[in-house]
Amino acid sequence: MTSAVEQNLIEGNKAYSSTFKDGHLALPPSQKYAVVTCMDARIDPAAAFSIPLGAAHIIRNAGGSAREAFRSLVISQQLLGTTEVLVIKHTGCGMLTFDNAAARGVVAKNKGEAAAKEVEELDFLPFPQLEQAVKDDVEWLKGKNVEEGIRVSGWVYEVETGRVRKVE
Repeated sequence: MTSAVEQNLIEGNKAYSSTFKDGHLALPPSQKYAVVTCMDARIDPAAAFSIPLGAAHIIRNAGGSAREAFRSLVISQQLLGTTEVLVIKHTGCGMLTFDNAAARGVVAKNKGEAAAKEVEELDFLPFPQLEQAVKDDVEWLKGKNVEEGIRVSGWVYEVETGRVRKVE
C-alpha cells in the first residue's frame, strides 16, 4: 500500500521529470561552494538564496550544524572541489527551544527506556543564542586544518521576511 506522502512524491516526480532537461550537469558544483543550513521545512535554499541546479552543494540538518555537516563538507571540498562554505541558520529555529537533557527526556517519554539508552550519549547540538551559534560554527570550521584555504562565512535567514543577513 502506498502512503499519501509516497503518492505525492510519485505524482510530483512525474510532473518534474516530464520537463527535466538538466541531466547533463557535471557532478562537481559549478559555482564551487557549499551551503550548510537547517532542515526546517520553511526554508527552500534554492529559491531563497538563488541557487541554480548544479551550482552548489546544499547540506541540511537540524539547526544547520557545521559539526554535523563536516563529513559532507570534507567530501564536497576534497573530492568535488568546493572552495567556499556558507553557514546559514535561521530565526525561529527549533534548536533554540531545548537542551540535550530535554531532548533525551522527550525520547524517553515517547519511546521508552530502550530508546532513551540509544540517545543517552547523543549531542543534539542545540543552541541558546542564534547569532552566537552562527559565529561558533564559522570559527569551528575555520579552526580545522582541512578547511585551510576555504572561505567560510555565517548568515541568518529570517523566516518571517525571507531576507538573509551576514553575521560578523
